[in-house]
Amino acid sequence: MPQNCLAEILTLPADADLAPVEVNWRGVDIPVMDPGADSGTPWRESGNSSGLVAVILGVRGNGPDYWGVALRGTGLSVRNIDAADCVDLPAVEEYYLAAFEVGGQVCQVPDLPALQGLFSQPDTSARVAT
Repeated sequence: MPQNCLAEILTLPADADLAPVEVNWRGVDIPVMDPGADSGTPWRESGNSSGLVAVILGVRGNGPDYWGVALRGTGLSVRNIDAADCVDLPAVEEYYLAAFEVGGQVCQVPDLPALQGLFSQPDTSARVAT
């Protein structure tokens, strides 16, 4: 995820494996998308009963000003990636612009404006698998 799109990563208390549909961030209620809801990977960490939500800066006029993405998995980290270590792949999921493999893992580049636009569609749930 481009760092200039990321506002903050929230660590939230979690008493369920599902991420919240909405969180209060700095006094503002923001919707949360959970693209991994159907993956079988729990949202919360079993050891400390907390979960992570990335707060994204929205594109003005395309849905909410800020929105969240539930983060799932173990060993989540932020790091710089050298282009020489990446192998280009075709985008494998809808709402992603590109994909690449690094360190044996497939990473996808999200189409953030398209994902944000899902919140403004009345028939779309924030839990739509993307």
